[in-house]
Amino acid sequence: MDANDNPLGTYLRDRRTKLDPAALGLPVARRRTPGLRREEVAQRANVSATWYTWLEQGRGGAPSANVLDRIARALMLTDVEREHLFLIGLGRAPDVRYQVPDSVSPRMQRVLDAMEFSPAVVRTSTWDIVAWNRAAQAVLTDYSALEPRDRNILRLIFLDPHVRAAQPDWPSVARFVVAAFRADVARSGAAKSIQAFVDELSEQSPEFDALWRAKDVSANEEGSKSIVHPVLGLIELEYSAFAVHGRPDLSLVVYTPASDEAERRVKSLISSYSEGVGV
Repeated sequence: MDANDNPLGTYLRDRRTKLDPAALGLPVARRRTPGLRREEVAQRANVSATWYTWLEQGRGGAPSANVLDRIARALMLTDVEREHLFLIGLGRAPDVRYQVPDSVSPRMQRVLDAMEFSPAVVRTSTWDIVAWNRAAQAVLTDYSALEPRDRNILRLIFLDPHVRAAQPDWPSVARFVVAAFRADVARSGAAKSIQAFVDELSEQSPEFDALWRAKDVSANEEGSKSIVHPVLGLIELEYSAFAVHGRPDLSLVVYTPASDEAERRVKSLISSYSEGVGV
């Protein structure tokens, strides 16, 4: 069979030959070819050795997403390699796997810092802020002054009186935030992971509890936002959210002034901003 007729089998064979049996605690004697044997991959993936052999030979039929995921772990594939496995095996990318990042790469931080007059943050699918620029500190919130666990948009909206006071129409903002949060955690597969957080916030805020029980969902790719800033007063912003390439559980959210006058005021604030100013 030509390799082009069985790209999945070809890829699986190639990946298993790249693994070091000794590093995985497997015997290295009497191996005619490099890498792992088929039955060893099958055992690591908890699938039938016969079925895995057929899969490499192009006789096993279409595998399920669950089986491909187990094979990906057995072969120790990177995220990019796992995605490629799904694309050639199922014709689609794998579902997003929720991860818990606590920072971004230096390159991503430089992208944020380059937007001198546009407040920008990197938000997880559970709405934790893990990176921000100086403009975001000046216009939105000084996240550096908060403990990491408190850099969560829902905690700020429902539990921080200063952030709550900065929302001209807090009930509408709260309703939207909860609905968009619900949609994001479901999309990223984080629904079970955030249950403890939801329970805690429900106990601390009856308003959040009521909105969460409503089960509304909403998109949040772009829109407008009004805030009452302690220096600028009422300011109108527009925002756009972008998925971070290779990390669909992260979003880059960029805010821009909604008018020339708002832009002038925001630029003036950011130019004179010093640490400690924020909402």
